[in-house]
Amino acid sequence: MSGQFITFEGPDGAGKTTVLKDMVSIFESQLNNQLVVTREPGGNPISEAIRSIILDKANTKMDRRTEALLYAAARRQHLIEKVIPALDNNQVVFCDRFVDSSIAYQGAGREIGTDAVYQMNLFATEGLLPDLTIYLDVPSEVGIKRIMTHRTDEVNRLDLEALDFHKKVRAAYLDLAQEYPERIKLVDASQDLEQVEKEVQTIITEYLNQHR
Repeated sequence: MSGQFITFEGPDGAGKTTVLKDMVSIFESQLNNQLVVTREPGGNPISEAIRSIILDKANTKMDRRTEALLYAAARRQHLIEKVIPALDNNQVVFCDRFVDSSIAYQGAGREIGTDAVYQMNLFATEGLLPDLTIYLDVPSEVGIKRIMTHRTDEVNRLDLEALDFHKKVRAAYLDLAQEYPERIKLVDASQDLEQVEKEVQTIITEYLNQHR
């Protein structure tokens, strides 16, 4: 594979999807139609069908390991159908969430264990990790307040978890950022959106200039 795999991560309410959308607008023309934009879980019909099951607010009886396995299954299909072909074609992939999300949400938030979830996903991904990860960090209290007052798209089953759950998720993300500083770049998402996007654009631009 010769393309570049860039993921966007963050706890709920960090503004990740908004920032990603604006980065697409900025980099689409610069990359001469070589940009592929996708999301997890999703990105293809099978993975999108799994997404609808995972995030359905009616599925309150879903076991935490079932949830983690569904994410891994959706991820595998997404890689095979969309991400790997794009990388083989020397394209740049912008992806909304990847393995780090499972480690944080299911490993820490659901208390399955971060290493157990990582090992589960090694089978699904065959060891494929992003080349660069933008991690948008925001205090859990701020993120939850944003979700409840400003979000206009889906409010899903994970969004409705208690504050303690979201604090565990954030702590796991911060641990990952500390463990993999070369790959994961932390941006303070409690700043004004304009400043957040300026920092993210700079990080991506510098990375692509070095690797394209």
